[in-house]
Amino acid sequence: MTVRRASHAGSWYADDAEVLDEELESWLEAVPATVDIVAASDEAAPVTLPMDGVRAIIGPHAGLSYSGATAAYAYKSINTSGIRRVFILGPSHHVFLRRCAFSQCTEYETPLGRIQVDREAISELQCKGQGAWESMGVSVDEDEHSLEMHLPYIYKTFEHCIDGIRLVPILVGNLSFEREQAFGALLAEYLESEENLFVISSDFCHWGSRFRYTWYRESDDVRAVELGGRRKGAQGRPIWKSIERLDFDGMRAISRLDHAGFRQYLDQTENTICGRHPIGVLLGAISHLFPGHPGGADNGPQLQFVKYAQSSQVADASDSSVSYASAYLQFPVKEKRIR
Repeated sequence: MTVRRASHAGSWYADDAEVLDEELESWLEAVPATVDIVAASDEAAPVTLPMDGVRAIIGPHAGLSYSGATAAYAYKSINTSGIRRVFILGPSHHVFLRRCAFSQCTEYETPLGRIQVDREAISELQCKGQGAWESMGVSVDEDEHSLEMHLPYIYKTFEHCIDGIRLVPILVGNLSFEREQAFGALLAEYLESEENLFVISSDFCHWGSRFRYTWYRESDDVRAVELGGRRKGAQGRPIWKSIERLDFDGMRAISRLDHAGFRQYLDQTENTICGRHPIGVLLGAISHLFPGHPGGADNGPQLQFVKYAQSSQVADASDSSVSYASAYLQFPVKEKRIR
């Protein structure tokens, strides 16, 4: 038995079980039963949470004091009935990978309790994609926060049936578009199953000189510039609104389930979305199951963002912020798959 420690507890989130549980409960209770769609291309009706058929969520992985309230919207979207396995796909912040890596651990620890790792599912995937996968050591596993930061919410969401939940943690490397498609194809049958939930771990724009990213567009009619040096302030829209527009453009590409379009957006803007490759793998899996099927189309998958926030509202080039967003992916509850 190899247990991954809750290595970020006590710094990135509370290490006291009672305190942590109360915080999670308060954030979840603060989510209204009916929420508006964020960054929709067209006017969209509000949705009622939780929802049947949710196969995946996208949520942030910053310290819970910053992102916990936003992440709650993603977890509140889930109807837990019938779910037996949770896949977590998170970006690698500390180790360079060209592929995806599985954990070597058998259990993941949280202050609330432990979650069992599904070694059988991992072995099955390793056999199906021979040579495609890597393995991360325990030290790499414990250094990375993108997977761990979702564990408290996963435990809380499934606390009524946690003994029956198995975890499949996947650390996603710096993948090409083709590899995102390939790993998506390997995971597609699991995404299709009602027994599985996918958690895609990602923050959105990291803005400021400390992130080496100060992209700014004063209006939609002009080209973007980098702020800094002699140009420190906004000439048109506030910087934080420029960041919001930047993020919304990427979120719309994701909501359209447009994998190629999302990749093109990243190439054009270089937006610092740290979970861009886990998101790309999810889009690759969807395109494998629903080829040529655009997001929002009738009788198809729906990916909608339900919350967006920034750690601070940037006023000038000396400021910084990180953006957080929550989304759900819903499959039709009863449908013959389009092949």
